[in-house]
Amino acid sequence: MNVFPYSSDNKRYHTLNYYNKSRYKSRVMKAVIDAGFTCPNADGTKGVGGCIYCREGSGYFTGRYSDNIYEDVKNQLQAEKKRIYEKYPDCQIIAYFQANTNTYAPLPILEKAYSAALDCSVAGISIGTRADCLSKEVIELLKSVAEKTDLTVELGLQTIHDKTAKLINRCYSYEEFLEGYHRLKSAGIRTCLHIINGLPGEGYDDMLSTAREVGRLSPKAVKIHLLHINKGTALEKMYLEGKYTPMEKEDYINIVTDQLLYIPPETVIERLTGDGDRRYLVAPLWSRDKISVLGGIDKRMAEKDIWQGKAL
Repeated sequence: MNVFPYSSDNKRYHTLNYYNKSRYKSRVMKAVIDAGFTCPNADGTKGVGGCIYCREGSGYFTGRYSDNIYEDVKNQLQAEKKRIYEKYPDCQIIAYFQANTNTYAPLPILEKAYSAALDCSVAGISIGTRADCLSKEVIELLKSVAEKTDLTVELGLQTIHDKTAKLINRCYSYEEFLEGYHRLKSAGIRTCLHIINGLPGEGYDDMLSTAREVGRLSPKAVKIHLLHINKGTALEKMYLEGKYTPMEKEDYINIVTDQLLYIPPETVIERLTGDGDRRYLVAPLWSRDKISVLGGIDKRMAEKDIWQGKAL
């Protein structure tokens, strides 16, 4: 008998696999799209260089979307679908606008990009963005997309602490985040919040307080990431200069298991650690063994007899 209700495989947290099988009755894969958008903390609107952990934060965010963004997105998505179907012919596909800030463009451009995905017969659309790039007009556009397909908007919160946000060059306050988040929630749009463990200057209590606050906000989904140091980033420079020390594996496992205690059980945990690109990853190298990290979290939760939301 499972100790956690949102599980069919003895997991003690609400996995994305469980949600997808419950919702779609099949395997679901994400087709990643780069629509060529930029970010306001990179193009000079609010800052330059992007977040300190962003590998392409300098000289990359130049507004690269094509004049025919509809065809560009459609071609990317069709290529992704072909690649995915070769391995998983019976799966359903979600179009994932992942790169940079995917609500940060003129409204007609956004309409064309989202329409291209809708016209490719996908099971849903996920849109990664920032909470300070959600104007009333954008919210109305997102609502119209949600009326046609399963829509998730993924918000990069990372931390609730403004001191840390300033250090990582996020260029918006927690108050601004809340404004954007509540706009989405009021519009009935499914939202997934991203947080990062191991940010510079943050300890156990800081990371736990972020998770507590995320639990209070009760989003539909959460992604928990480990901070990776990638080549060519401002964070790498800090690391090489001895100004930043990445998390140890056991510390990461401990904080994640404790954070899950404060996330409502209904909230889908879409990720418990990130996938660092091996071509660029500098540290921590232990993060390459994702199976070991996830297994360590499962083991620790079983040892402590805890599960997602137990502390609520």
